[in-house]
This record gives sequence, structure tokens and C-alpha cells, in this order.
Amino acid sequence: MPRRILILNERDPTHPLAGGAETHVYEIFSRLAERGHEVTHLAAAYRGAKREEMVQGVRVRRLANRHLYYPLVPRAARRIARDGCDVVVDTLNKLPFLSPWFMPVPCVAIVHHLFGTTAFNQVSFPIALVTWLSEKLIPAAYRGVPMLAISPSTRDDLAERGVDPALVGVVPPGMDPSLYREPSTRGDREPLIAWIGRLEPYKRADTMIDAMKIIRASVPKARLVIVGAGSAREDLERRATASGLGDVVEFTGFISEAEKVDVLQRACLVAQTSEKEGWGMTVIEGNACGAPAVATRVPGLQDAVRDGESGLLVPFADVRALAEASLKIISDTALRQRLALGGLAWAQRFSWDHVADDTEALIEEAIHPTGQLPKLSASPFDAPLDHSA
Repeated sequence: MPRRILILNERDPTHPLAGGAETHVYEIFSRLAERGHEVTHLAAAYRGAKREEMVQGVRVRRLANRHLYYPLVPRAARRIARDGCDVVVDTLNKLPFLSPWFMPVPCVAIVHHLFGTTAFNQVSFPIALVTWLSEKLIPAAYRGVPMLAISPSTRDDLAERGVDPALVGVVPPGMDPSLYREPSTRGDREPLIAWIGRLEPYKRADTMIDAMKIIRASVPKARLVIVGAGSAREDLERRATASGLGDVVEFTGFISEAEKVDVLQRACLVAQTSEKEGWGMTVIEGNACGAPAVATRVPGLQDAVRDGESGLLVPFADVRALAEASLKIISDTALRQRLALGGLAWAQRFSWDHVADDTEALIEEAIHPTGQLPKLSASPFDAPLDHSA
């Protein structure tokens, strides 16, 4: 049955600061719009943005800039509910909206990750404090609300905070195999390391730059390409120059999906060094392109990387361990090929269509609650890999 769905998420995909959360939301809800659902998104405005437009089949209504956005959401959302709305989808990846406390319709929550104390490493103290305190309200605000967590780590984090785990389904993001795929010929790759993501302090791309000094001592031709934009870029560029790596580390800024695929198809590994993630979408995309992963053993990334099968996990902020794991993959052809095959098999398990199916089922559970989650199809865990890819 077609539903009228309202999404609460700060950014839409056209926003200059859009990232993986926006990709995730729109991969799901553009599919649901194609299935006949009427989807509206209340988003923050940005310079030059239209007040209202259609984006990938979703009607985007922009309220105000991100500083005024959150105070305006409750009134605007209630107005839409009065005009006709069956369910609100509350995304938790920045400030929680706490929509069950002000919306007169059922709620589904999509939880990418919760910041916890890592917020204090990312933003100014007052904003971090507001984020930390608002997350304390999640168990009370979302009591009885079906939740979609994008990783086992996010589910466990919610449970530790007091959310009923029986209402939290683990549904990782999907992957587009028509875009992210191996190059047409399998051959030996250049010693290129790809780091992809938003350039923010908690992502800790600085540790990969520091590791390059160790890596270059053994593999002089090794290079690092850092793909993405963000507040930490200038500091990272200064760090690379000060380390004598100005001609070794390339900063691309924002690039298209096709350009990102080209990088991943050329790289011998994809690196992720964050302090905490909800998932590791770029890890799976790299795996699909034949690039094993080296990532920190932290929430989210420890779920996206199957240690020893699709990549290698290292302790957080351990520069030497990061360098040594990267060198193993660069220098050991047999290991690299085994991890690449394991990564290809792992990546094949992720389907956006299945994620959309599960989200649709959770929406129906919110509208007509049974007290238990529906059977979900998109979770790829707890099964051995088929390495015959």
C-alpha cells in the first residue's frame, strides 16, 4: 500500500556537506518513491538552494540554514502531518530529532551512528555538549519505535544506552554493482593507497599520512590519494608538506562517483582510519572494485571489514600497525589476491533493493505494530564467504 513518508535529515544529496548518510537515505527512499510511495524530506537550506525541488523522486523542502534548521523542524513537520502523513523517518546521524515527542504519526528511526564522547573531538565544546546530552534522551524518546541500525556496532551502542534491542534491526547499506566493480582485466596494481571520506578530525586521515613515511621507506613508489572535502583539509595538507610528502599525497577534493571508481580500481588497498563509524561504505565499495581494506578496529569499521578475509584491521591511531598492515598488502601478492577475492565475495552480499525492502517492512511495523520486527533480508552476517568470485 502506498504510504506518505516524511524524512527528517539535515542534508539532502545536493548539499555541499552531504556525505554517506545522505547517499544511504536516498538510495532507499528513491526506490520507495519508484514503488509509489509519496516521500517528502525536510532538509536544511544552503546558499543558492531552491526552497523546494524534486531530488531523485523525493520532494525536498528546505527550511533554513543548518544553525536554524533544528528549531524549525518540529513546527514544519507537524504542519506536514496535518496535511497528510502516515509515518515519519527520523535519521540519527547528527542531532537526534526526538520526533516521537512532537509528531502525531508513527515513527521509524534510521541510526547511522551516535557520536557519544567523540563529538568533543569534532566540534566546539558547546555544540558537542548539546549533541552528547541530546543523545542521552534517545532511549526515552524512541521507546517502542522500530529502528534500523546500519551495523551490529550501532545496534550494540543503542542497546548499551538502554534501547530495546528487540526493536533494532541490523540492515547495512547496499552497494551498486553496476558502478562499483572490478576493472575488466585483473592485473597487478600500482602501490597506490586510497583514503576516501569526509576530511573531519575524527576520521583521522593524519594517521595515514604519518604511516606513509614508514611505507615509503620500504616501497619508495608508494603513493596516497585522499579523496573528499571537509574542515580538516588545510591541516592535512600542511601535515603532508611538513612531512616531506607533498608530492606523495594527492588531495582530490570532491570527485564524481565515476572518478572515485577509477581511483578504487587502480588502488592496491583502501584505507579507513576513523575513531568511530556507523559502517564503512567506502570499504565495501573498494572491495567491490578489487581493493582490500586496511581499517581501524573501531565500531562500524570492524563490521564492514572481515579481518583476514576482506582486509586487515589495526588498532586505532597506531601509525606503525597501520603502516605494517598496508605494507603486507602492497608487498605480498598472494595475500593481496586472497583478500581481494574475499572482498569481492563480501561486497556481493550488499543490495540496495534488499535494504529498501527491509525499510519498507519496518515502516509497516511502525504503522501497524506487532511488537516484533519483521524478518529482514539485507543482513549479510554470520555466513561464510564464497571465494569463487
